[in-house]
Amino acid sequence: MQARGHPTPPGDPPLVYRELPSPVGPLRLVGAPDGTLWQLGFVAGRHPRPPASGWREDRRAFADVVAQLAEYFAGARREFDLRLEMRGSPFQCAVWSALRAIPYGSTTSYAEVAARVGRPAASRAVGAANGANPVAIIVPCHRVVGANGTLTGFGGGLPAKQFLLDLERAAGGQQRLI
Repeated sequence: MQARGHPTPPGDPPLVYRELPSPVGPLRLVGAPDGTLWQLGFVAGRHPRPPASGWREDRRAFADVVAQLAEYFAGARREFDLRLEMRGSPFQCAVWSALRAIPYGSTTSYAEVAARVGRPAASRAVGAANGANPVAIIVPCHRVVGANGTLTGFGGGLPAKQFLLDLERAAGGQQRLI
């Protein structure tokens, strides 16, 4: 993973995007014309951003992402196998990698993620990195909860976070890790 840039850094291909409905509200997929996903965000989330100038809408883009999301929402997919381009600081990338290691249907705390990345006193920084996750759902930031098990911030809103956790548990996911 590399340092995050927005809009497209010089030398990168122009980005394409596609919006699609989902059980947690409309989603926007953004990435390279070759299908590499850079962002998966909530169109009507806590911090919605319109498409950047220069992005081109392509309603056929990201067919593999759309198919895997459909399987996930149907309870038939536990892991995603997609090409991702996630740009962030080394700390953010470490947090995002730790998020991908949280088992399907499980939750963990910000403090536990901080310990996993070797920064046990950095729970707040983990929260910030979690909130900056450019690829929601696929990199499962929704699986991180408060130390006492309460739901905390989520880009798609707390009802969407609860929906995702309930979906995973109903499909045979594990239990809380902390």
